[in-house]
Amino acid sequence: MPGQIPLIGERFPEIEVVTDHGVIKLPDAFKGKWFVLFSHPADFTPVCTTEFVAFAKRYENFKKLNTELIGLSVDSNYSHIKWKEWIEQTLGQEIPFPIIADPQGVVAKKLGLIHAESSTHTVRAVFIVDDKGVIRAILYYPLELGRLMDEILRMVLALQLSDKYGRAVPANWPHNELIGDKLIVPPAGTYEEAKKRKEQYKCFDWWFCYDDNATEEEKKLAEYFLKRACEKPAETKA
Repeated sequence: MPGQIPLIGERFPEIEVVTDHGVIKLPDAFKGKWFVLFSHPADFTPVCTTEFVAFAKRYENFKKLNTELIGLSVDSNYSHIKWKEWIEQTLGQEIPFPIIADPQGVVAKKLGLIHAESSTHTVRAVFIVDDKGVIRAILYYPLELGRLMDEILRMVLALQLSDKYGRAVPANWPHNELIGDKLIVPPAGTYEEAKKRKEQYKCFDWWFCYDDNATEEEKKLAEYFLKRACEKPAETKA
C-alpha cells in the first residue's frame, strides 16, 4: 500500500535520495553501519532548529556506536544549505550530517511520514536501522514536541547489546527497578531448558531470569546518556 509505514524487522526500503552531501542510496550507503533517519516538519522552525543542534552536539557519540545520522524534510537542498549556514553562523554549531531534500514528498510518502492534518509537513519520525539495513525501532513525535536525543542513543546502544549478548533489555535500563543493570535471558523453549534455568542464572522464576552480561564500560555509557539527559546545559545567549 503506498505510504504504508515500513515495519520493525523489515529491511529499510531501497531509496535513492538527494541530500546536501550529494545523492545517497539507502540503505546501501551505510552498509556495515547503523543509521538513524529522522524527519522534521520544515527548516527554519524553532523546534527543528533545537533538534538539529542537539543531534549535532551528539554526533560523535553516535559515530562511536558505529551509527550515522541523516535528516529529512520536504524542503529543498537550497533551504537545507542556507539553514545549516544560519545555524553555524548564528548559533555556532556546525551540522555535519546530510539532510534529504524531498520537496515533492516522494520519500516522505514512501515512509509514511506525512502528517494527517497537513499535505506538506513531515512528522517527527525516527527510524533506527542496523548494520544489515533492517529497521530495529520506529519512534513518532508530534509536531509540537522535540525529541530526547540521549534516549535515542540509549536505544541504539541497547539494541546493539541485545545483538551482542543475545539478551533482552529491561525497562529503564540500566536503572531497572527489579534487576538493575542486568540483562534478561530469553525464555526457555523446552521443558528441560525450563528446569535448568534456575541453576544457570539468577531468576524470579524459570521464565524470568537475568544475567550480568554488559561490561562496565557499556553500563557507564548508558549511565552517561541518562545523566546528560537530566543535566541542565549552560545557558545560551540570544
